[in-house]
Amino acid sequence: MPDQFFIGIDGGASSCRARLRDVEGNLLGEGLSGPANIHLDLDLAKDSIRAASRAAIRAAGLDERVLHRAHAGLGLAGAGLRSACDRLCAGLNSFASTVVSTDAYIAWLGAHRGGNGGIVILGTGSCGLAIVDGKRIDVGGWGAEISDEAGGQRMGREALRRSLWSYDGRAERSKLSDLILDRYRRDPAKIVAFASSATPAQYAELAPLVFEYASRRDPLAVELVQEAADAAARMIDRLVAGGVSAVSLTGGLAEPLMPWLPSRLHDFLTAPQSDPLDGAILMARHELQRRRECPETQRSSAA
Repeated sequence: MPDQFFIGIDGGASSCRARLRDVEGNLLGEGLSGPANIHLDLDLAKDSIRAASRAAIRAAGLDERVLHRAHAGLGLAGAGLRSACDRLCAGLNSFASTVVSTDAYIAWLGAHRGGNGGIVILGTGSCGLAIVDGKRIDVGGWGAEISDEAGGQRMGREALRRSLWSYDGRAERSKLSDLILDRYRRDPAKIVAFASSATPAQYAELAPLVFEYASRRDPLAVELVQEAADAAARMIDRLVAGGVSAVSLTGGLAEPLMPWLPSRLHDFLTAPQSDPLDGAILMARHELQRRRECPETQRSSAA
């Protein structure tokens, strides 16, 4: 059995994915678990990271003790806050070494393998990142309370909000708003009760329904999807204005939003060279090499 392994973690507001590779890069196993946004719920994120990692180990047919020989690269929503990263590293000692960065960074690293380029994540949340000749550009990703306008959480929340508008007579009814109201027995109190404790993932579960009705030209659904596409376009425009010539879209809403983006942006959109999980593994490899060159480096760090 190899002495070392690499594990990549991609943790967002809806799910956490893990991928295990050996030192030669061979894929050994993958795992999936629940949300891992360290800003929203640090303890839940740690549990999800452990669960996804163990699932990847089991898929590889290996003993869970292998995790202690795995060098981990963690790309997590909420990792833009250094305090959250420090608390995570202090309470997560499952791996041989750990390096933490944002989910945007591992998406960029996977998409461009460290070369010039940008990414826009369109998932439960949304954000953009580019690195051009060493200069980093961050766009959005400040959390659903004040940002993430192109994400599924915002789309689902607005679908509920505007369905209530139609209930009140403040907006025209549509088949989508009627369907949503019917789900809650046309009782606004039930929608309020849901919203009082809804997670980002629960809001985002409405996004596929919105896209389905947008394809039928439902006016409410079209409005919501076009608003998300416009928000994504603004992020892409910002990266292009910063000198980026290639932008990769990632996340669960990337494909369905693509047809709604302005045609002027299509020449800048490129397929990623690899996915965020392999970006996380590449980050772990880089970190291990750095630590070998600087042996005094601590076992956990933020990239």
